[in-house]
Amino acid sequence: MNVVFLGTSEYAATVLRRLSSSELRPALVVAPPDRRRGRGRRLASPPVAEAACELGLELVQVESVNDAAAAGSVQAVDPDVGMVCAFGQLIGAPLLDELEMLNIHPSLLPRWRGAAPIERAILAGDTETGVTVMRVTAGLDSGPIALQRPVSIDPGEDHGSLSARLAELGGELAVEALRRRRDGRLELDEQDDSLATYADKIGSADRRLDPARPAAELERRVRALTPHVGAYLELDGGERLVVRAAEELAADRRPGELGAAGGELVLGCGEGALRLLEVQPAGGRAMAADAYLRGHPAPSVAPG
Repeated sequence: MNVVFLGTSEYAATVLRRLSSSELRPALVVAPPDRRRGRGRRLASPPVAEAACELGLELVQVESVNDAAAAGSVQAVDPDVGMVCAFGQLIGAPLLDELEMLNIHPSLLPRWRGAAPIERAILAGDTETGVTVMRVTAGLDSGPIALQRPVSIDPGEDHGSLSARLAELGGELAVEALRRRRDGRLELDEQDDSLATYADKIGSADRRLDPARPAAELERRVRALTPHVGAYLELDGGERLVVRAAEELAADRRPGELGAAGGELVLGCGEGALRLLEVQPAGGRAMAADAYLRGHPAPSVAPG
């Protein structure tokens, strides 16, 4: 069975590696073009493209998979099915009309359709998420479900650890779904649209830690955005202090007051307080709070 794999992220690269270790090794991998990233603006390949090269898989990198040239590259390998994972491009005509596509999505659909399902699950305080294999349709993650497996969200778990676990499970379900399709055993069940929630893309406003909010909410925000995006406190003068790890306290402290004593940084919140365990100053590396205080003056949070 000829499989075309479409993906971008490190999550998708993990799924691709699992597929490639099976008898369902993709005939073609489709990924976005290289982009300039980081402070040095160096040209870097997306993780899926890097993985494809490491694995010796045929690779095409396209700005839009719906372009005639891109669709032609896919058609040239005479595919039986497409496997989509964290691709970041909407797939439309003519490709979607001509080729059945299955998607590996890191949530228990119909909960958290959209771009940031792992982050939104942690932000919402969900205790469970999972991986869903669904058929791609014109709607946003709304196609019928082929396979689904739940995963608990451990207390204190951040995006990095949860994403890694979901990627491993996603790889296993990708192999299982393709085997079922090959053997004529793949069954699909329609989603209940009335239960749908949406995982909007993480924006700048999602990153800011607002001391007027409860400490429990801010602690989840830190975990949801670590290590890939980073939640931050806005300090006096406009500088940002990224918070990489934190814990909720039952302390009574004025919201916005950032105490620095005994090697600890404690932020007063709308409810409770937040102990900042690991922080990253602008232009610096991540460090424990006591190390930060040894090299920096006690910070003050910007009002409002």
